[in-house]
Amino acid sequence: MNQRIGVIGIGAMGWPMAACLLKNAYQVSVFDNRPEQVKNFVQEFGGTPSHSLQELAELSDVVITILPNSQIVEAVIFGKDGIAPYLKKGTTIIEMTSGVPAVTIDLSERLSKLDVTLFDAPVSGGVPRAITGELSIMAGGVDADIEQAMPILKSMGTVIKTGAIGTGHAMKALNNLVSAGGFLIGIEALLIGSKFGIDPETMVDILNVSSGMNNSTQKKFKQYVLSRKYNSGFSLSLMAKDLGIALDMAHDDDIASPFATLCQEMWSQASLDLGPQADHTALALYSEKLAGSAVMK
Repeated sequence: MNQRIGVIGIGAMGWPMAACLLKNAYQVSVFDNRPEQVKNFVQEFGGTPSHSLQELAELSDVVITILPNSQIVEAVIFGKDGIAPYLKKGTTIIEMTSGVPAVTIDLSERLSKLDVTLFDAPVSGGVPRAITGELSIMAGGVDADIEQAMPILKSMGTVIKTGAIGTGHAMKALNNLVSAGGFLIGIEALLIGSKFGIDPETMVDILNVSSGMNNSTQKKFKQYVLSRKYNSGFSLSLMAKDLGIALDMAHDDDIASPFATLCQEMWSQASLDLGPQADHTALALYSEKLAGSAVMK
């Protein structure tokens, strides 16, 4: 608990994750490129506001990055005003962004020359499980490094080790590929059944006690689609980005993936059609547009 943790990125996920660390009595400093976000977080939960990346780096024994993509992570670490020159030897960076495995490996190698450790630990579970500290955390890296940070990670969720550096980010992309495929085919089933005359809520209830059950049928369809709220807290553009990472992995290893390719194309087109900041559950609206029919009458 004496470790000083700096959290970079106080967004939809970083906000509740940093709050969980404070609830577990860690010393936490926070930075975001939106100063008002930092101010509001500190007012609500406590912690120390950092007014620059340099200030956060100098205060921290462990740095957590939870950012939109690997390019931003690289800029935060090695960019013009990045943290790299100000990190103490022995600092650990826990990279919790949904990132590109190859970039993560490169960052780890570059930081090792500064006697700084980086391992990847992306998460699944969305905002609701980030709030309760029940995220699934996929940790890739040297086992001893992960074990040393285990109390911190367990403050935010349950940890599954995935293997070498980069495998956590690889697994996160593949998880979202499976999730995206399940959501897409489920929405199409609801569209077909609704047109045939079956009540959509009844369809979801049946799927949830049958072999068609998946995360979307359980936790998204009634909550965000049939309610027409589309406010799960995870954007279309981020889902499309993760699917792109998964497809790049397939292409790099010459793995034929026709369904994954079609799935990625659908999500990317939906992001273009609805706007990148649309919630990922709003993909249902794009499917409705293609079908010329609505899930709910």
